[in-house]
Amino acid sequence: MSRISFTLGRTGVCAAALLFSTTLLMAGCKSGDANEQAAKEGDKKEEKAADAVPVEVAKASRRAVAASYTGTAALEPRAESQVVAKTSGVALQVLVEEGQKVRAGQPLVRLDPDRARLTLAQTEAEMRKLENNYQRATRLVDKQLVSAAEVDQLKFDVENARAQYRMAALELSYTTVVAPINGVIASRSIKDGNFVQINTPIFRIVDDSKLEATLNVPERELATLKAGQPVTLLADALPGKRFTGKVDRVAPVIDSGSGTFRVICAFADEAQALQPGMFGRIRIDYDQRADALVVPRLALLEDGDPAVFRVREGKVARVPVKLGYAEGQWVEVREGLKEGDQVVTAGKVALRDGTQVQVIGEPQAKVEAAAAIAQGDEGKRS
Repeated sequence: MSRISFTLGRTGVCAAALLFSTTLLMAGCKSGDANEQAAKEGDKKEEKAADAVPVEVAKASRRAVAASYTGTAALEPRAESQVVAKTSGVALQVLVEEGQKVRAGQPLVRLDPDRARLTLAQTEAEMRKLENNYQRATRLVDKQLVSAAEVDQLKFDVENARAQYRMAALELSYTTVVAPINGVIASRSIKDGNFVQINTPIFRIVDDSKLEATLNVPERELATLKAGQPVTLLADALPGKRFTGKVDRVAPVIDSGSGTFRVICAFADEAQALQPGMFGRIRIDYDQRADALVVPRLALLEDGDPAVFRVREGKVARVPVKLGYAEGQWVEVREGLKEGDQVVTAGKVALRDGTQVQVIGEPQAKVEAAAAIAQGDEGKRS
């Protein structure tokens, strides 16, 4: 009886051991399948990440943007004068040099006055003689010793002599050449001792207190550009510096040949570093939006109507946009985007609707952490 019980006990133990082994084997197989499935999912994620196109993005943001017209022009002085000699003579003394500021009426050069002085003295003597003859004749005409016709002739002779005297005095004044306008001596073509011919240019004076730049603007801008609008100038000769001015006047006539009209911009005393002849880029602001939604110009697609690639959840979508004002590197978006939207600025060539992208500059740790969390969730579900 005891032997039978022992035999049955051994049999039960073996059966229990067999059942336990089978359970462990099944659990191991199930765990292996789960690990294999997780590995496959990981491979798919890595393959999917490898297929993503790297891009650079920027966010749509708000900033002030101005509507403007831009052009290029050379600076010109408001007034300019070529000083010429009004009489001939030897230059005894040149009183100014290039770069020197002068006032209207200031002497610039003195010519030899001797000949003019002698002529003046000669005409003065002739005038005095005729005046005495006329006075004597007016006294004798009452006594009928001189005819009225002779008195009239003497009167005309006196007036002619006085005119000649004034002409000689004017010629003498011309021996001192004076500045016709305020400004700076831009050039001098005379030295001490030179003989100067009449009507010969000897100085060039420019009024640099107010400089102007003339733009030839297409006629479509006639309704937008007005006198008084703010102007910004960047001069090639003065990099990094910005000068401000205003629209001084707008020509009301359109040139029929070129289809343009003239806009004159003025830069006053605050732009002292500017010089006549400088070449500059000019911007006229005619409207401004203080809180416009903008994106970089680089985000715009070059083909077809205005559009951008917007990035959401790792994919891009082509979004048509309605544009507004443009200023520098920014362009206003009036429809199609909202603040905070990410748009592709670099890497657009390889993109299509729905393309997977990897934003350059995103922390890789975030990507790996997201992948680890996703893998853990798969394991739990298994």
